[in-house]
Parts: sequence; C-alpha cells; structure tokens
Amino acid sequence: MAASGAVEAGPPGAAAAPSSAPARDHLFRPISAEDEELQPTEIESLCMNCYRNGMTRLLLTKIPFFREIIVSSFSCEHCGWNNTEIQSAGRIQDQGVRYTLTVRAQEDMNREVVKTDSATTRIPELDFEIPAFSQKGALTTVEGLISRAISGLEQDQPTRRANEEAVAERIDKFIVKLKELKQVASPFTLVIDDPSGNSFVENPHAPQKDESLEITRYSRTLQQEEMLGLRAGAPEEKPEEEDFRKEVLQFNTNCPECNAPAQTNMKLVQIPHFKEVIIMATNCENCGHRTNEVKSGGAIEPLGTRITFHITDPSDMTRDLLKSETCSVEIPELEFELGMAVLGGKFTTLEGMLNDIRELILEGNMKAHFIMDDPAGNSYLQNVYAPEDDPEMKVEQYKRTFDQNEELGLNDMKTEGYETGLAAQR
Repeated sequence: MAASGAVEAGPPGAAAAPSSAPARDHLFRPISAEDEELQPTEIESLCMNCYRNGMTRLLLTKIPFFREIIVSSFSCEHCGWNNTEIQSAGRIQDQGVRYTLTVRAQEDMNREVVKTDSATTRIPELDFEIPAFSQKGALTTVEGLISRAISGLEQDQPTRRANEEAVAERIDKFIVKLKELKQVASPFTLVIDDPSGNSFVENPHAPQKDESLEITRYSRTLQQEEMLGLRAGAPEEKPEEEDFRKEVLQFNTNCPECNAPAQTNMKLVQIPHFKEVIIMATNCENCGHRTNEVKSGGAIEPLGTRITFHITDPSDMTRDLLKSETCSVEIPELEFELGMAVLGGKFTTLEGMLNDIRELILEGNMKAHFIMDDPAGNSYLQNVYAPEDDPEMKVEQYKRTFDQNEELGLNDMKTEGYETGLAAQR
C-alpha cells in the first residue's frame, strides 16, 4: 500500500461537524501504549513476494497536535517479507509545509516524525537528499529516518562491491557519516519538505514554541500540483517551426506543358529582415519543363509598399529580390513597366529579374532606377546594409487606393462587425 501524498486538513485541533465527531473520534483514537481498546484491524491479503496469503494490519490513530493517519503493516509468515507504511486520513492540504529541525541533542533523535511519500528529506550538512516518491510514507522518529536511509544504501552494497568497487567505497564512507549523525556529536539540520502538507515533526514542548523547530507553510508551484495529481500535466510541446523549415515537402501534380505526371517541391523560407515565403518548384522529367513560383507566407499587409532602388554598380545585380504576384516593376530611365501579375511571384536576384534587358544594365553603361510597387506589401529587395538604411534605396509605405483594393478583392471583404449582421438576419 503506497502512502498518499494527500493535502492539509484543517488546523490542528479543529473540531469536526457535531453529527460526525463522535463516530470519527471513536475510529481515530490518540496513539497510546496504555489504550487497550486501540487495536489494529487484521485483513488477510496476498503477499506480493511469494504470492501466498499474509496478514495486513490497519490502525486508525491520531498524532497529538497533528491529525488522523492510517498505519498499515503487512507481514508474511511464509517468506518473512514485511512492509510498514502510513497514509494520511485527511485531504491534501491547501498549502505545502516545510519542517526545519536543528538536531542538537540525543532527545531530538527521538522526536516523532510523519513522512508521507510526497515529502523530500534533506540533511544540508552532508548534501544528502531523499527525493519525493522514492520511499513510502512512514511513522517513525528522526533516528528512524536516518536508520532507514542507511538500510537503503547498504542494501545493494554487495552487488556494488562486485561490479563498481570505487562507488561502493564512497558509499561506505557516506554510511559512516550517517551513522555518526545518530550519535549527535555535533548539531545538524533535518529538513522535511512536503508539498501535500501532510508530513509532521513532533514538538515535544507543544503547545509552547519549539526553538529548534521552524515550520514554514507555502503555496505550491504548478509543478508540485501536477506531481500531486491536483492539476493536469502540461500539454505536449508543439514541434518547433524551425524543424518544419528544414523540410522540403513534395506532392504530385501535372506538367503545365505536356500534362505528364510531375513532382512539385515546396519549402518555407525565412527571408532576413522581411518575412516568411513559400517557394514552389516543378520539374518535369518527361519534357524537361521547369517552373518556380513564390507565394507570400503571410497576409496582405495593412499598407502597400513601394521600393525605389538606384542601380549604380554591377554588384547591385546580385541583390536578392522577392516579387510577389501582386507587384508591378518600373524602370523610368527605360520607360519600362511590368504590370501586376506578369511573371507571377519570383524569388531571384536583380540580375535574374532584368535578364531581358541585361545588355543595357549589366555592363554599367547606364544608371537606372528600379521601382517595385506592391499594393499587397509582400515584395522585397535586399538591403545589403541591413539593419542600417541603404543610401540607394527608398522604401515607402502607402495607403492603397480604392482601385487597388478592388483588384485585391478587399472592398467587398468584411472583417469587422459581421457577427452583428448575422444576428440581425436570424
């Protein structure tokens, strides 16, 4: 039977409801060697060691100045296996509790201790800790806690000496230190931290204050509430988008030229100092036709964007360029204009975009302005000085005209107040 990590009942000594108090007091009697009526309940139960029947004894009792607990003890006469543990008979308390006891004399080793399975036990002077849920709950003493820890460390020492002699030697030295604590040659600190609030260290001077014992009650963290089962576990983390960006997605399609089966590759790319775009490329093995297209990974921006770049050097041809399908291109010096939707979306370089007129520009015989006007705000020209401003490039944000909104289909799109209209129609 596992000890429960239950929460704090009402304050010590709090009275129960009048109708149930007599019955509860009869069930949970103060623990005392002189109370002959305080007898355990015996239940025949299966031994999990030899799978024959053993005996479980349950004792419902009260800890003075604390609360009710259930002490259970199992023993098997066939194989000799036995087990003792405790459970809180109350609920998980509203706050966690931390007992910090300074052990100065042998009398402190005899203090009664209730340690639930959700409690963590520490001895800071030895940098020693028994984590929560690594032991079952116990009704014992300070000395009993240390003896239990020693027994747990000694249990696997023969195996360690055979397989890991150096580790076994270090544990032997640590066991000696724990045994020295039982002699109380010098003061040490015992900390029992229980987020369920159901552990207890006796104050032999109760109801007077104990100068050697500090009791701290605290609010539990989310992790502690999850550990006690009071809160659902945190949702699984979603896969990071970065993992998705590293993948190239593939899907089957037909070649736009010969209609033969072809494959399209699609990848999400983050353009520095801009936004995410989707690049799609199709390669037909039948006729050799190749296409590539770029789609914006985001929505239409609130404002249109006009990028005016002054081409002054052949090295400008290497700048990355994203032209969305809604972007028009203009070169005033050549009286050249490329309308919206011509060529579709492209992610290329300035040289790639000006391939048809490269003889005039690439040799540097002519300086020109390259203007990209995108009312959707989803086009981009690389700024090689980023994050500083580019002296040869001007980026303008502007409010779209009615005609531009019409071309983008925004005039008839209602994004606010539509719920009111639907309610009126009903």
